Amino acid sequence: MKISIGCDHSALELKNAIIDYLKSKGHEVTDRGTFTKDSCDYTDYGYMVAKDIKDKKADRGIVICYTGIGMSMIANKVKGVRCALVGSKDAALLTREHNDSNCLALSAKYTGIPLAKEIVDVWLNTEFSFNERHQRRIDKITKYEEEF
Repeated sequence: MKISIGCDHSALELKNAIIDYLKSKGHEVTDRGTFTKDSCDYTDYGYMVAKDIKDKKADRGIVICYTGIGMSMIANKVKGVRCALVGSKDAALLTREHNDSNCLALSAKYTGIPLAKEIVDVWLNTEFSFNERHQRRIDKITKYEEEF
């Protein structure tokens, strides 16, 4: 699977650990940065990842900042991206089954490396349920995007 990943300065260690983990599992990873601990704007990196999803350069994206909140907000501004801020394996499962999320936001503050790897595994290995009510809701999200 092609995965685009990006982070801000607070999440560099977690991003690098996830990249190594994804590569060890055979995934193709595009690292959108940041590459240093120098202060930066999370918006730039989250946008690049979300744009990779929109432009079909990546199958999925992972964005990481201090809380994950800002990254999820910027990613969700890009048409066609459904980014979920996830802090548990259960939430990772549900956001794939119910929401067909294509972008995962993680918190460097609240999610340690071992849990982050477990969340990523569940998120990548869970399929969308194709349940009628879930599809109806995703279709509504897509329709609402057309209004802007």
